[in-house]
Formats: sequence, C-alpha cells, structure tokens
Amino acid sequence: MSTATLAAGVARIPGSKSITNRALLLAAAARGTTRLRAPLVSDDTVAFRQGVEALGAPVREADGDWWVTGLGGAPLRTTSVWCEDAGTAARFLPVFAAAGQGDILFDGSAQLRARPLHPLADALRRLGVSVVPGPGGGLPLMVRGRGLDGGDVHLDSSSSSQYLTGLLLSAPLARETLTIHAHDLVSGPYIDMTLALMRRFGADVERRDGTFRVRPEGYLATDLAVEPDASTASYFFAAAAVTGTTVLVPGLGADSLQGDLRFLEVLARTGARVRMTAAGAEVSGPGRLRGGFTVDMGDISDTFMTLAAVAPLADAPITITGIGHARLKESDRIAAVAGNLRALGITVAEGPDRLTVHPGTSEPARIACHRDHRIAMAFSVLGLRAAGLTLDDPACVSKTFPAFHDEFARLFG
Repeated sequence: MSTATLAAGVARIPGSKSITNRALLLAAAARGTTRLRAPLVSDDTVAFRQGVEALGAPVREADGDWWVTGLGGAPLRTTSVWCEDAGTAARFLPVFAAAGQGDILFDGSAQLRARPLHPLADALRRLGVSVVPGPGGGLPLMVRGRGLDGGDVHLDSSSSSQYLTGLLLSAPLARETLTIHAHDLVSGPYIDMTLALMRRFGADVERRDGTFRVRPEGYLATDLAVEPDASTASYFFAAAAVTGTTVLVPGLGADSLQGDLRFLEVLARTGARVRMTAAGAEVSGPGRLRGGFTVDMGDISDTFMTLAAVAPLADAPITITGIGHARLKESDRIAAVAGNLRALGITVAEGPDRLTVHPGTSEPARIACHRDHRIAMAFSVLGLRAAGLTLDDPACVSKTFPAFHDEFARLFG
C-alpha cells in the first residue's frame, strides 16, 4: 500500500484498559512480584489499582511501570473499596474478595450504582458466598468472604461478558475445580483475552464452547507488557478514514489479545485501506466512506459508536446490529448515539439491538456525552468534518485517555 501522498501520523495510544485491570487482579492474586510495563493510567485503572491496594496488594510505580506484590491467593481483610465509575472494579474485585476471608463493602458513583450486578451476585450465592446488594440490586455491595466453593455454576452472560470474566479471574483461588456454564455470551473476544492472560499467569483453564473448567492451582507472578488500547485506537483509525490521511499505531499488531482490533475489518468495508503487521496497524482513509452494508458488531460493541458517529459521512446508509447489551454500559449507548445524531440533523432508525444511520450534512449542535468517554471520543471524530459540533463534557475522556484531546489535535487539528 502506498501512502506517499498522504499526511502521516503515529498515534500515541495508551495501554489497554481491559488488559491493565485484568492484569492488576491477576498480579494481586499471584505468588511473587509482577511487573506491568506501560499500563494505562486513567480514572478507571487508578480506581482499580486503589481497589487492589485496599485489598492488601501493594503497587509500586517506577519509570512508568507498575510493580505489584502479590498476595499468593485471595484477600484476608475487612475493608471497603471505592470503585468510582469503573465497571471492571465492581464486577471483578467482589469475586476476588469472596475467594478470601473478610467482609468487604464495594461502592461507587451514582452512574456505577445504576449498572446491574444481579447475574454476578446470583452466581456468587450459588458458590456459597454471602452477598448483600444495594436497593437497586447493584452497588453498594457487601461481600462476606469465606472462600469460593468449586463445582458447577450457571451464569447469565447475555448482558455483559464482565460477569464471566470476574468469575474466571478468581476461579483458580477456589477450594475445588470450578466449572462455569456461560449462557448467551456477548462480547466473546473479551473472554479470549481473559483466558490468555490467566494462562500467562500460570492458570490451568479449559474451554469447550460456553463451558469453562478452572482448576484451583493459583497464579504465579510474571512480566507483562501492556499493549495499546484497541478501542481507543478506533477513534484515530476512523479519523484517518474520514480525513483521507494515514495513521499508524505501533505495538497493536496481528498478535494482539484485543478483539476490538477487528474494527479494522469494518473500516475496510467503508473503503479504508488497512495494513496489519506484527509490529502495528496502519489505516489510510478514502476521505468519503462507502456505506450500503449491515454489520454485526456484537463482539466489538465498544467500537460501534465510532462507526455510527462517522456513518453520516458515508455514501449510503449503514446498519449496525447485535448491540443490545450496549444499552447497559456507562449510558444507554444506542439511545445516546441516536439522540446526538438526530440533534445534528441526521436521520437515524433505532431498534432494541440495532441502529441505522443515513448519510447527511450535520448541523451545529452540542453533543450530550452522558459522562460516557466513548461518546465524547466517537463524536470528536465526526467533529473533524462537521462544523459547529461541540461536546458538553469533554473532560469525561479521562476515564480511559486523559490526553485524548491533545493527541487528537496533534494529529488532526
């Protein structure tokens, strides 16, 4: 692929939030000290790190790396954990606490309190754990840790893969082998990531379709380099596509653990030129996007907003399906995206698990971010081609990428 005539840029994408937070828990549970190289430092990962430290695993920072001294098992203390806005903290750390000994209260922001936890709480009860959720069935959540039983447990995974990930991450700390039957699993690539990281820390885990068998052999410390965040990279790849430029993201290569890198396959359908090597990923844009297709983004739903936000620039409608579970994220993301596009004068058809966006010229409007970092970042891409588009809460990007606006302006401003 020749890019000689295009303005080129190397995007400085921070580490993966999903990898950072999973690795923090695994390191905290491991025997020994783990080095996490170039982890993401953002609101969500700092909240998760503070949660791990509250549970007894100290984290030391040196030259941009985090050194985590593992507990060699589950926590042994009574304390409280403030999860802030971090859904991963509220869904991963309670299982870790349940595997140990002690009463631990989990709480978070009003936004996080509104997000469901009942599938996880139900599964923990079936594993012999006493859990007391808040009035809405979520946070604040009291976990009375007395250890996790093994055996078989069935888990409703239709609304989020994070419940399954929470159980899997702490399953090696159970008393006996744990077999989890996950029903109607969404966002499957995140489970692939979880399993790969568990094995990196020495776990013995088997998967057969939707059934997972984990032996209680614990974890060993390791040295792990955190790759750039593929979800965050999607905004820079899409920006290259709509501006007719080229963006390279080093370190996000063909062997990535992150399923959201499959967003590049979707961009290719719009006419973008994609080049993937072991060293990184590069996108060159056509400027005018090609539409007229339907795409199931259920497995990469964190990137559906990126496509939806730039779809008005295509030459034909684009329909996105399989994203019903996105209504239960930081915001009802389908409704939020549809509402913002309509405010811009774009024709949108919305269904329970789908969105169709028609081509159109945007009118000036103020985007309602709903304190959702991904809405702010996705509509920033459209703002490159839509005059008068502003964000009501640009600072909400600090949840995953505090320097987003600076880096975006450096490349495209």
